[in-house]
Amino acid sequence: MKNRSSVNYLLAIVVALTIVASVFIPLPYYIEQPGSTIDLKELVTVNDQKDDNPGSFSLTSVGIRQATAVTALKAKFDPFEDLVSEEELFGGSSGAEYDRIQQYYMTSSQNNAIEQALKQAKRPYHFEYKGVYVMGIDPKSNFIDKISVGDTVTKVDGKTFTNTQEFMTYVQSKKVDEEVTITYLQDGKEKEATAKLITLEANKKAGIGITLVDHTEIESEDKIDFHVENIGGPSAGLMFTLEIYEQLTNQDLRKGKKIAGTGTMDNDGTIGRIGGIDKKVASASQEGVEIFFAPDDEITKEQKAAYPELKSNYEEALDAMKKMKSDMKIVPVKTLQDALTYLEKMKS
Repeated sequence: MKNRSSVNYLLAIVVALTIVASVFIPLPYYIEQPGSTIDLKELVTVNDQKDDNPGSFSLTSVGIRQATAVTALKAKFDPFEDLVSEEELFGGSSGAEYDRIQQYYMTSSQNNAIEQALKQAKRPYHFEYKGVYVMGIDPKSNFIDKISVGDTVTKVDGKTFTNTQEFMTYVQSKKVDEEVTITYLQDGKEKEATAKLITLEANKKAGIGITLVDHTEIESEDKIDFHVENIGGPSAGLMFTLEIYEQLTNQDLRKGKKIAGTGTMDNDGTIGRIGGIDKKVASASQEGVEIFFAPDDEITKEQKAAYPELKSNYEEALDAMKKMKSDMKIVPVKTLQDALTYLEKMKS
């Protein structure tokens, strides 16, 4: 009897530990789920004035959390949750690099939103070149242990540049294996690193060995501030633009309605495709949003041939609405002007 009791006791401990592990021990997977729907009155201010007009423009987000056995199983049965691997989520980047990239995308979306809103409001502005933003590093680069994805290179050999072409022309005028010193910003701190240039595979010229994009900031007489924390990515571009434009012009664009949406904002006013729109629709609907702007991106014949199941963001949003059984109105938009035209014609 004692032996049986001991076995039962040990089995109970094993079961208890298994349950605890399934609930609390993280797996190398993440769950994408409906995130927050946030009123942009709280995140954007223009010329230190609060937006007091009725209604709201809101950004929508995708929530990400690390999975456990229990939450992973639940995600399999929830139409608005997706289980993704670390590789799928981070694309080979470290967690810190992923955060920096997402922050870059957020900053770029803010700059594009400011530009488009100022342009629509006929306000003056110009861009200031800050350097080159590091989006990737060649494994063969001699700077790989010095600079990181997300850093901004501001100088080479003490020289500053007015655009990326000047930067590239100077570096490629050097010889392979010649040493250069770069000045760069990393997490807000200025640093320097010296190393030899490598041969670039693309053109066989000398280079640092980084994938780069312009890092610019927009300058304007209007003071536009963002109070954004723990939100990354480019998908709030459209909604940022509408909120800034409303405040710049003090027009009552919303007419008292709760309006949300998603989509990148390009520098020509085009609204771009984003990921996870089904989760954003679900979040907005749960928050009582009345109107949702969805990118009406074109699916090319080549894309359709390669991915027969691929749908536009607008079509994906409509599918999500059917699952939600919600009466929120989904509005397709290709450009900023499409959204503004809809708001102008919208009845109170």
